[in-house]
Amino acid sequence: MTTMQQLQELPVQEKLQNVGGLWDSIASDAAALRPTPEQEKELDWRLVDLKNNPTEGRPWEEVRAEIQSRL
Repeated sequence: MTTMQQLQELPVQEKLQNVGGLWDSIASDAAALRPTPEQEKELDWRLVDLKNNPTEGRPWEEVRAEIQSRL
C-alpha cells in the first residue's frame, strides 16, 4: 500500500492534521513560495497591461458566473 493510499484511508480529522503539517512545512520555506522568474515576468506583463488597458478586464464574479452557467 502506498503512502497516498494510507493517507486516503485516514479519518477526516487526521487528514486535516496531515494537511496542516504539510502546509506549515511549505510555508516555513519562503523561497519555495516565490514565483519563478518566468512567473514574475508574466505577472509584470499583466500589471503593465492592466495599467495600459484598465477597462479591458472583467470582474471575477462575472467570469465565475459565466463559467458556472456552462456547467
